[in-house]
Amino acid sequence: MDRMDGKPTLPDGASPEGPLLAKLRGGDEAAFAALVDGLNCRLQALAATFTSSPALAEDIVQETWLGVIRGLDGFEGRSSLRTWIFSILIRRARTLAAREARRADAVSTNGAADHEEWDVGRGRVGLWEGAPEPWALDTPEQVLQGREALEIVRTALDGLPESQRQVVLLRDVEDVSPPDICNILDLTETNMRVLLHRGRARIRRALDLYLREGTRPSTAPTPVQETR
Repeated sequence: MDRMDGKPTLPDGASPEGPLLAKLRGGDEAAFAALVDGLNCRLQALAATFTSSPALAEDIVQETWLGVIRGLDGFEGRSSLRTWIFSILIRRARTLAAREARRADAVSTNGAADHEEWDVGRGRVGLWEGAPEPWALDTPEQVLQGREALEIVRTALDGLPESQRQVVLLRDVEDVSPPDICNILDLTETNMRVLLHRGRARIRRALDLYLREGTRPSTAPTPVQETR
């Protein structure tokens, strides 16, 4: 049945991803290729939060797609297909990254883990102190500044501690819901909100410094001990 505004409605209990899932489960190579094309770069970015090795990040993504193929028949649709794929990647990433870390420890024990320490009792949780002011992009100079600001944000995101980067990437880049983020990363709601707040605050500070002083952020996060 169609709505009065001309947009089709779905039968009760039907999933908007149902037709895509049917194609994927039926072995439709074109549908799977389109899915890979749409998500591969995003998965690569998420995998890179677990390792500094591009090769290992690529292995994580490849393992993820294998997991998708093997798990399609068991996917129950309790989350979106994209969120389910992210959760597969997180599991694969933790397994492969832990294996890589054990190999590295066998060679050297001088490495420091890249984690974030935080205290739920400090600062406001889950909110910036104020919304950033939009700026116009009406002139070539403003367009150039907008592009440079986007690069600052990307650099600041790359420089966040691992746990913050994962939460900010899932919430603000991929628009994954907070409950799904908690499930994917095995975080409590409070922990997730704190990490999101800290990550957003660091990105905003970097952008403010750039807009006021032209200062560009470093991509190297400060290694500290993570607690939960």
